[in-house]
Amino acid sequence: MTLRIAEIFGPTIQGEGALIGEPTVFVRAGGCDYRCTWCDSMHAVDSANRHSWDALTTAQVWEQVTDLSGGQPLTVSISGGNPAIQDFGPMIALGQSQGYRFACETQGSIAKPWFADLDTLVLSPKPPSSGETVDWAAFDKCLAAAGTQPNVVMKIVIFDDIDYAWAREAAAKYPDLPLYLQPGNAEVDPELPVDLNAAIDRLHWLIEKVTADRWFTPRVLPQLHVLVWGNKRGV
Repeated sequence: MTLRIAEIFGPTIQGEGALIGEPTVFVRAGGCDYRCTWCDSMHAVDSANRHSWDALTTAQVWEQVTDLSGGQPLTVSISGGNPAIQDFGPMIALGQSQGYRFACETQGSIAKPWFADLDTLVLSPKPPSSGETVDWAAFDKCLAAAGTQPNVVMKIVIFDDIDYAWAREAAAKYPDLPLYLQPGNAEVDPELPVDLNAAIDRLHWLIEKVTADRWFTPRVLPQLHVLVWGNKRGV
């Protein structure tokens, strides 16, 4: 069995969500069942880019991870695309036997048994601005697959008032899930600089929304990697 891998990079820091700031090596899977309008990882999503994905065995992937980390255990983030399309269970078992920790981010559209082996599972349902419609029954299957072993959190990207209202409804469905909100970044071209003033303005807008509504449940965070590196790949 091989894994379709768009890129492996790091160590760098996690730029968003529950593990923001944590030193991490990223394993980005190729392939996705979604086509979000504002996707910032189309190189790992669109099958038109599949010629650039590597077909690697678990051992080959793990060799790259340990080379990057110098053999020192840290967090490995499995992302995509949608990594739930593939079987990362053997890699997780191999890495955990060597002291590594594993996080995965997925939209919650496909459940996998290996979710239960993770240390952190980030479920990131996509709001209306994405152009996708969340299948909440599939989302529930992801929660069931994870069980009680990993730390499961929900992260939602917010672009506008409609997304914000949708996020409040989603949070009400899952009041026991820790919730992380972040302003969306519509500037996704890796060759173009990010307007940092606009990024800060979006963050101010979201902070003001939650405080004005006295919605004190979520944590509001920036996309830290965007503020530091823009849309540059592999950092």
